[in-house]
Amino acid sequence: MEQELPGGARLIVGVDESPAARWALAWAIGAARLHRMALVAVHVSRAPVHPFPEALPVQHAVRAGEEARCTEVITSVFEDVAGGVPDDLRTFVVGRVGDPGYHLVDLAREGDLLVLGRGRRGLLSRIFLPSTSMYCARHARTTVVIVQQPTPPDEPELSGERGRRFWTRRHP
Repeated sequence: MEQELPGGARLIVGVDESPAARWALAWAIGAARLHRMALVAVHVSRAPVHPFPEALPVQHAVRAGEEARCTEVITSVFEDVAGGVPDDLRTFVVGRVGDPGYHLVDLAREGDLLVLGRGRRGLLSRIFLPSTSMYCARHARTTVVIVQQPTPPDEPELSGERGRRFWTRRHP
């Protein structure tokens, strides 16, 4: 399923089903067109992987199924964002199984541009599921662009003062 990746500078974008990833893909498509770079769309499935896959025959089937699902996720997100894979770009699709941060950093090399989306997450999500974008920003050997999911128009942004009042009690 994985294609031979091009040489030279590439734009690698992490794709999943989140709104933040859709914004990142839209930004990456524009940047790839502007800089005439190959676009590498990567989806990493967090399916559990046995440390010794040879020991479990069913593990190969699970991995193959998850890698096929990766292609479906990337195709679906391209449909939502751009009406399909753009014809004017050299686009490559990569599906992996494991830790997203590790695989994205492993694919990105010096001279590449790594693009990730960053959405809004609740406290429990931040505690139990580490941030892929922060992992990549710390460990990547290349330039990392983190596209922040915009605030919906019906939700006002909270200023720092309002946020602090929630945690501290003011005495008159």
